[in-house]
Amino acid sequence: MMAALTTRFLALVLVVLAVVSRVYAQDVADGQGHTVSLTIERLRQTHVLRVGYGTAAPFSFTNANGDISGYSIDLCREMAEEMRQILQLPEIRTEYVFRTPANRLQLLNEGGMDIECNASTNLPERRKAANFAPAHFFMRTRLVSLKRNNIHKLEDLRGKSVSVVLGTVNISQILQLSRERRLGLVTVPVDEVERAFELVNNGSVSAFAMDDILLHEMIARSGHPQDFSVSEEGLGEPAAYGFMTRINDPEFADLVAKALWRVYRSDRMQKIYDRWFMQPFGEPPHCLNLPMSAELRAMMESVE
Repeated sequence: MMAALTTRFLALVLVVLAVVSRVYAQDVADGQGHTVSLTIERLRQTHVLRVGYGTAAPFSFTNANGDISGYSIDLCREMAEEMRQILQLPEIRTEYVFRTPANRLQLLNEGGMDIECNASTNLPERRKAANFAPAHFFMRTRLVSLKRNNIHKLEDLRGKSVSVVLGTVNISQILQLSRERRLGLVTVPVDEVERAFELVNNGSVSAFAMDDILLHEMIARSGHPQDFSVSEEGLGEPAAYGFMTRINDPEFADLVAKALWRVYRSDRMQKIYDRWFMQPFGEPPHCLNLPMSAELRAMMESVE
C-alpha cells in the first residue's frame, strides 16, 4: 500500500514539474545545441504579440475612445513592425493585456504577456526578475502635494502621510529615507497611480511619491494644475525606463533590443516623442512641453 502511494506521489510530482516547465521555460535547446526562444516560436506560429499596458499616461493608457494609446504603445507598435521584418513574417498583430505595478512581473514570467510597454524603472533588483530593453525615457522620483501644504522637500513631510503605489521602487525609497532621516512618515499603499494622486487631490494624504514625468502629466490634466506643487528635491538619482521581457528568454530580449534600436535610429523617433511630450494630447487636451532629455538623446545616438 505504501509503495503504491509513493509511486502515485512521485507521478504527481513529475506532472507538476512538467507543467511548471511549460509555464516558465521560455528559452530551450533545439536538440542540436542551438537556443530556441519559445516566445519567438509562438510569435512565428500565431503572429500575435501580447503587450502589457497600464494607466500611466503619456506612456500607456486607455484614451477617450477606448483605445490603448501612449508613447510606449507607439514605440512598441513600431518595434513590432521591425520584428516582423526581422522574422520575415506576413504580419504581427498586437494583443493588449492590462497589468498593474503589483502583478506585472508575475504576468510577464508566467506567460500572460510577452513584453510590458509602459514605464517600468530599470533597477538592479528588477533585472533579477526581468530583462530590460534599451531605455526609452529617463526620470526622477519626486513628491506632489497641494500648494497650500507648503511641501517643497522631504523634510517638510515629517510625521505626515505619503501615498505610494504597490510594486514600485518609490515605496522602498520613501521607507529608507524615512528611517535614515527619522521622519516618521506614514505610507499609504494603493494599487494604481491614479488612486494615489486622488488621495492627494482630496486631502487624504499630504503627498504622493512617484516618477516626476507621471506627476506632471496628472497635474496637467487635473483641471486645476495651479493647486499642485512638485518637490524641488528628488528622491534618488535619475533612472531609466525600459520595456520588460521574460527573464528566461534572452533570445527574445535580443530581438526586442534589435528592433528598438532600428526605431530609435529612424526619423520616426523624434516624431513619436514630440507627439506625446511637445504637442497637446488627451482629454482635456494638455501639453507637457518637455523636450527630449540630453540623457535620452545621447543613449539613442550611442552604439548598441
